[in-house]
Amino acid sequence: MVIKKTIALLLAFACLHTHAQRITYNFNSNWKVFVGDTAAASAPSFNDAAWRPVTLPWAWNEDDAFKKDIKDLTTGIAWYRKHFRLPATAKGQKVFLEFEGIRQAGDFYLNGQHLGLQENGVTAFGFDITAYLNYSDSDNVLSVRIDNSWEYHERATKTKFQWEDKNFNANYGGINKNVYLHITGKTYQTLPLFTTLGTTGVYIYANQFNIKQGTATIHTESEIKNEDDKPQTLQYEVTITDADGKPVKTFTGDKTTLAPGSTTIVQAASVVNELHFWSWGYGYLYTVQTILKINGKPVDVVTTKTGFRKTEFKNGMIYLNDRVIMVHGYAQRTSNEWPAIGLSVPAWLSDYSNHLMVESNGNLVRWMHITPWKQDIESCDRVGLMEAMPAGDAEKDITGTRWEQRKAVMRDAIIYNRNNPSIIFFESGNESISEEHMKEMKAIRDQYDLHGGRAIGSREMLDSKVAEYGGEMLYTNKSAHIPLWAMEYSRDEGSRKFWDDYTPPYHKDGDGPLYNNQNAAVYNRNMESHAVENVKRWFEFWNERPGTGARVSAGGVNIVFAETNTHHRGAENYRRSGEVDALRIIKQNFYANQVMWDGWVNPEKYRIHIIGHWNYANGVKKDIYVVSSAAKVELKVNGRSLGFGQKSDGFLFTFKNVEWKPGSIAATGYDEQGKQLCETAINTVGEPAALRLTNVKRPVPFMADGHDLSLVEVEVVDAKGNRCPTALHMVNFTMDGPAEWRGGMAQGPDNYILAKSLPVENGVNRVLIRSTTTAGKITIKATAEGLQPATLTLTSLPFEEKNGLAASLPSASLPCRLERGPTPLTPSYAITRTPVAIVKATAGAHADSAFTSYDDNELSDWVNDGKLSTAWIEYELEREATVSEITLKLNNFRSRAYPLIITVDGKEVFTGSTKPTLGYYTIVCKPQKGKKVRIQLAMLLKEEGGEQMVEVSGKKLDDGVARDDSKAKGTLSIIEAEIYEPLKQ
Repeated sequence: MVIKKTIALLLAFACLHTHAQRITYNFNSNWKVFVGDTAAASAPSFNDAAWRPVTLPWAWNEDDAFKKDIKDLTTGIAWYRKHFRLPATAKGQKVFLEFEGIRQAGDFYLNGQHLGLQENGVTAFGFDITAYLNYSDSDNVLSVRIDNSWEYHERATKTKFQWEDKNFNANYGGINKNVYLHITGKTYQTLPLFTTLGTTGVYIYANQFNIKQGTATIHTESEIKNEDDKPQTLQYEVTITDADGKPVKTFTGDKTTLAPGSTTIVQAASVVNELHFWSWGYGYLYTVQTILKINGKPVDVVTTKTGFRKTEFKNGMIYLNDRVIMVHGYAQRTSNEWPAIGLSVPAWLSDYSNHLMVESNGNLVRWMHITPWKQDIESCDRVGLMEAMPAGDAEKDITGTRWEQRKAVMRDAIIYNRNNPSIIFFESGNESISEEHMKEMKAIRDQYDLHGGRAIGSREMLDSKVAEYGGEMLYTNKSAHIPLWAMEYSRDEGSRKFWDDYTPPYHKDGDGPLYNNQNAAVYNRNMESHAVENVKRWFEFWNERPGTGARVSAGGVNIVFAETNTHHRGAENYRRSGEVDALRIIKQNFYANQVMWDGWVNPEKYRIHIIGHWNYANGVKKDIYVVSSAAKVELKVNGRSLGFGQKSDGFLFTFKNVEWKPGSIAATGYDEQGKQLCETAINTVGEPAALRLTNVKRPVPFMADGHDLSLVEVEVVDAKGNRCPTALHMVNFTMDGPAEWRGGMAQGPDNYILAKSLPVENGVNRVLIRSTTTAGKITIKATAEGLQPATLTLTSLPFEEKNGLAASLPSASLPCRLERGPTPLTPSYAITRTPVAIVKATAGAHADSAFTSYDDNELSDWVNDGKLSTAWIEYELEREATVSEITLKLNNFRSRAYPLIITVDGKEVFTGSTKPTLGYYTIVCKPQKGKKVRIQLAMLLKEEGGEQMVEVSGKKLDDGVARDDSKAKGTLSIIEAEIYEPLKQ
């Protein structure tokens, strides 16, 4: 009823204001699809009665998602057709179609006329369909031929797009994203669809921030076009409404006279007070209406949801609303897919998935290789999750046509997404690009989003003078200039099904097949070791955090968040690196991150988590791992203290050889003085007794639109209702009512995709239920041998659409998530030590390049000539200082240990060896006052055999500079050296 009234009001408004005709319709309903090629389908008279009815977004090969390896996803030709009629008020107006994207390439026909071709498979696009429409209750037929071949080549250039890649870009073919229809007057604000329409739309940004006072100047710009037959004199007006619907500000801008057929930009700006600034976990959005008026009456109104935030990128750090924030989050495949659906989920499910990243205390998602679809970008706006937005890339720089294709995608993506506050970084390449290419990308940013507060850069770019950020994949980089953060730092894989070595089905960590005939143990982890490894990796970045010196790490993101139907190295045919599985069921590394990341730089809330469960067999003795931000952790079994754990890697506490006893295991965190800070416990759960079905909470009703999904969780529970953590029961489902079973997944044949029977793993699983276009009750029953069955009833509500048009937009009514609150005004980190600058250096050999060992450039190094007698370097400090720590990045840092002697003004302060790391190693010295620091190789090197980790593809991993010193016995090579003294009391 509410939807019907909304449509009536919109139509009434259109009739009252003959100029103000802008209406945006949801154009997703009443499509038909045929898989195969039939040229006659472009004709309006073609009979498509036998074709499959679908609601968009919908990938025609969705059944393959997680069933097949990415390289085996079905490809070919599919036709999509839609019949629709326009309201009478549309006649004489402008009508546009907007597609958020397709995969891969499509030819578009309206009423038999070819509208155009879209080929890149990434960006949004649209068509002006005004000239091809039928009115007066006449039918219109839109026909689309989609080709999702892996080998599709751009027609004009015969060139394959670089991102058509079988490793990372899962191929869900067809119209797999939302579609809209816009009706406007003939004098209107354009759409931000550059490639097909050549237009840039509305641009909104803020500057002159005063974060403490809550003020900023809000600017709006609208590209306007006059397609009337006479000049129009226009007044530009802006209204801003807050998240509660309360008016905030109305202001006016340009008044302009626009000749027929001409286009111009109009602007307005005003200081706005009492602003809520968009922030991490605080997705505060405003509604901004940009209005064109003629003779005081509105002729066009564009509504934009946006937020305002201040960013800076300097001193090696990232500032959000004047507060330093260290990146910690995820490198997620852009497909962000689900089993048997692919990427084409309803908007509420995008919010559910993306908000889980925030719940894990992630603050940034680096979408990988290609631009995410608008639904995920808007979702990150709402949940308060920063984004790094790529354009299109595979890996490495490229030239010629493929580089021009990448530039075009970056341009289109910036124009389309520049009003989304969650986008903080533009990524120009998944690997380093040339300085000349970086300049070209930066020029695109400056042309279309000069004021958006977004850094543009690429992976690596460690010595770039143009890029505004960078960072390697796996290793610790530091900078005193642009922020450097690790872009996919933990690539290990492990299944949610496996707890540890002592829990059924007894998957010992590392068990699994080889990968390319090489050991793949790190890609067949269990949850325990996966979580422990994530702690170890994160600590290396956090150890070099803001506050530790002039050169710092800006953080890092973990690959991936949710398991993905893309390149994999483990036992399954999909990527299992996630903190959640494909159905977003939480794994143990989620909780580890949640503990370590609960703060902008330093943890600001004390947390604690025991990795694992407490349901073992009699006689089991095992190490227990606790992750905590406390200084000390005590463990108790059934109230008996086992003492304090061995602390390592900043956050990890290990309790050796703990014997299992039924009851409870409890961990308590304390500060150095013994004050209790946090606690947690795990109890032994009883024998499996019953099944439990739960509809995962959703913020909007379940709509019978043929596209909406409900996510249903099934658990095996004991007599008290506690989930049984080791249960592996097979569950059989039945479903009655107007819905489509899409099911879940688990280890087994075809990963149980679409199966009506599938097992729980560790006591839990989930299934997806899709609505049809018929509303009503849906009953789901679950049974398992020896367990009490469960029943769940869902109710889908009617979805109002008429003649193929709907007023309710896909993300309507989804709330902003504000749980973390606004940006704190307090500092996010504390200074831990004082850097002392090096002013010059001498060396036993190659003294002319000694400066490269402290030049803030990790691609340069000083190295001696291979003789032990010349393996020394001496630094002169800017002033006399009490040297207490020396931090070094040494060549072959990952695989070698260097035996060193260090002196300060000739007095020995350290003798010992470094250890292999992900980049930097800090040597704690005997504090000594002086001005000259000498670092000397103590003896001929031997290979340390550090972790040969993370890649088993045969590709050589970064291990310092390009030169390999791994076999050079008398060589000392320093990439970066930093000298520190203690804080003055």
